[in-house]
Amino acid sequence: MPSKIYSDAKSALEGLTFDGMTVMAGGFGLCGIPENLIGALRDTGVTGITAISNNAGVDGFGLGMLLNTRQIKKMISSYVGENKEFERQYLAGELELEFNPQGTLAERIRAGGAGIPGFYTATGVGTLVAEGKELKEFNGKTFVLETGLVADLSIVKAWKADERGNLIFRKTARNFNPMMATAGKVCVAEVEEIVPVGSLDPDCIHTPGIYVDRLIKGTFEKRIEQRTVRQRQGA
Repeated sequence: MPSKIYSDAKSALEGLTFDGMTVMAGGFGLCGIPENLIGALRDTGVTGITAISNNAGVDGFGLGMLLNTRQIKKMISSYVGENKEFERQYLAGELELEFNPQGTLAERIRAGGAGIPGFYTATGVGTLVAEGKELKEFNGKTFVLETGLVADLSIVKAWKADERGNLIFRKTARNFNPMMATAGKVCVAEVEEIVPVGSLDPDCIHTPGIYVDRLIKGTFEKRIEQRTVRQRQGA
């Protein structure tokens, strides 16, 4: 079996990027984001990206780097409130936005990875979310049709992997990453540690290696989105 392990993020993206591509990027806020691969994607210079992500990062970090370089044309997201450059571009009509309730976004990605083209949900019925979409009644209740999402490339971040790409995520950093790994035509994962095959307990694997095409060991800054502290008692 050819090795899935690449020396760095740049080499892991070689031959996978092109203008107008759709990219899924894992993470929740800045937790569990593929920092190294986002930076390498910026360095490729590709433009017209449709980015599918829970969020838009922050100014100058995460997907915010790609917004600063104007490489993202459209965002499909559920929360974009931490990025002033995103706000500026959107209000100026320079950036397209497809806004989703967070659970709907998660299910659209899961459905895409499972080969399900669409599903009905009650979330958003009677709001702007449902405008222009098909509505249908089930047992006297109205539901809106949402489509599954797939991407040309999924970039995800995991805690640990073996050499075949089986992935384990750590706590909150699990978030959108496992479902995105299944919904990309190609999936590249960055991890904190790569161990030999057989080192991982099969019952603890969140994403089977069959979904992962390329793998790198990254170095991580792990920024905190909003640091909140309390004054020490007695200080």
